[in-house]
Amino acid sequence: MSRRATGHVGVWAEMQRQRQRELEAEARQRRQEARQARAYERRAAQSYREYKQAEAIRRTEELDAQVAALQELLASGCRAPAFRPSTLMLAEDLPPLAAVVEGVGRREPDAVVEYFSAALYTSTAWPEGFPRRVAMTYDPAARQLVVDWELPAGSVVPQSKYIRYMYAADQYRETPRPVGQRRALYKEVVAQCMLLVLHELFAADESGALDSVALNGFVDGHDPTTGRRAQIFLATVMAECSSFRELHLAQVDAESCLAEALRGQLSARPDQLVAIRPGRRPEEVGHRVATHGGDEEPDLYEMDPIAFEGLVAELFEAMGMQAVTTQRSNDGGVDVKAFDPTPIRGGQIVVQVKRYRNTVPPTAVRDLYGTVQDAGANKGVLVTTSGFGPGAHTFANGKPLELIAGRELVDLLRRHGLRGRLGDGDRTDSAPPLAPLPEPSLPDDYNILGMSWTGSVALDVCALVCRGNRILSDDHLVFYNNPQTPDGSVRTLPATAPDRAAICASFDTMPDDADRLVLVAAVDPEANPDADLSGFTDARIRLLDPALTELGQLQVSDGRPHETALVLGSFRRRASGDWDFVLGGKGYPGGLEELLREFGVEVD
Repeated sequence: MSRRATGHVGVWAEMQRQRQRELEAEARQRRQEARQARAYERRAAQSYREYKQAEAIRRTEELDAQVAALQELLASGCRAPAFRPSTLMLAEDLPPLAAVVEGVGRREPDAVVEYFSAALYTSTAWPEGFPRRVAMTYDPAARQLVVDWELPAGSVVPQSKYIRYMYAADQYRETPRPVGQRRALYKEVVAQCMLLVLHELFAADESGALDSVALNGFVDGHDPTTGRRAQIFLATVMAECSSFRELHLAQVDAESCLAEALRGQLSARPDQLVAIRPGRRPEEVGHRVATHGGDEEPDLYEMDPIAFEGLVAELFEAMGMQAVTTQRSNDGGVDVKAFDPTPIRGGQIVVQVKRYRNTVPPTAVRDLYGTVQDAGANKGVLVTTSGFGPGAHTFANGKPLELIAGRELVDLLRRHGLRGRLGDGDRTDSAPPLAPLPEPSLPDDYNILGMSWTGSVALDVCALVCRGNRILSDDHLVFYNNPQTPDGSVRTLPATAPDRAAICASFDTMPDDADRLVLVAAVDPEANPDADLSGFTDARIRLLDPALTELGQLQVSDGRPHETALVLGSFRRRASGDWDFVLGGKGYPGGLEELLREFGVEVD
């Protein structure tokens, strides 16, 4: 049986946390205003080239500061003041806090849980944006607190290492942080978070209620073994108070301390969501389990309109763009102004934000198009909490407009380290729920190949497992009617935005006689009987890991008139066992049937 923490300390803790959120929002606004002011000063005092170079240096320094903060998470957290009841903001009309403190002294489970939940929830030791979700119970016989604590996702580690300004191309170029560095730093962050939680709990224990703490650290993600969204445990430890107090946390190596000194367990690959078996869980104790912080994810329907626009601006910044909200008056129909530094397809973007519950009418899309033309922007984006009808999509087709519905918005927020939900059910009135992933277990190690393109043409994306230019068998053609190969090493997956199709491939478990994985696209003759691939443009393949972290992008040739099927490219096994991508480009006027016959597939 579980319950929300609703006692007096919980009320006070929520007041304190709300004030912290307000201060964080004010700080973000001040930082944004300061950035804008500095940018104006630089523009006035420097040449365009110098400004761009200075901006690249500033962005690189921000990346370095983020990494330094992660590396010093435990040390800086230990310097934060320990939780004391007197630090909570007290309302005059609430009962005295002494009753809760006395309950902790008597080892009353509800009081103990209330007290230590507040200690974690109101802590100032955690960086802004880190999760605060906790489930907790207390075993008075063992004097043990049993805790499940949410860890930050792998996206907390910056993917870029530094940014340079390329004057000749007038663009910024981001150098990715090596995968090995990202993995190592995230593993270190997980270990530091576990130690910091233990430190805060034991430091808050003035009455000696805790002999030990059983702590499990989890993240929300797609379980690689099932493909379903679940709590995935990445670390666990049972720490005795006497042993823990002997540690000098500011000097320890977090991973060694957790695994060796405290005999805990840490996932070998937390970045890949490789789970460990948690230790004692709160629901196993036999007392009521209290949860706190789970509702911190804001309901987008109920957000203040200005805060909602700010969240959308944060999303665009998290996606690598520059974005600011506009003034409420004289904004010309623009809520957020963004700039995409990507060459060729980038440029100025105007964003309109509609916090609706009902379907957005086509008139709103027409108005956005007029705003794009008036502003001379490269693209217009309409973001809503609801959905769009056929009329809106029909008008947007072929125009520099992008429509982002509620479910897609929530998915983008979560994939870029931000939070938001759509009411209690987390779904829009007009958008259907996302399709579930396949029931069979996914391979232990796999990649997701996410494919996207512009244009309205309806396409079927297929994968062929081949030796040379011949398919191994008809069963090794993966498409909507045959969603996986016999061994399950290649299969279709539901695509997540911005992808429009997705293939799961476990290269290490492919048949020994397979040396190619060929990806093809073909016009759907039932949906678009008269279409060709001239509407297949700006195509790309994103290489993702199981946590949906983007590892790289592969450019794909555009389609051509009179062709209705196209080889996008193929992954080829080299003598070393590695797989390289070779760009395709060969088109077929006879559609998918002609293409498949060339690869040896028997087509009825």
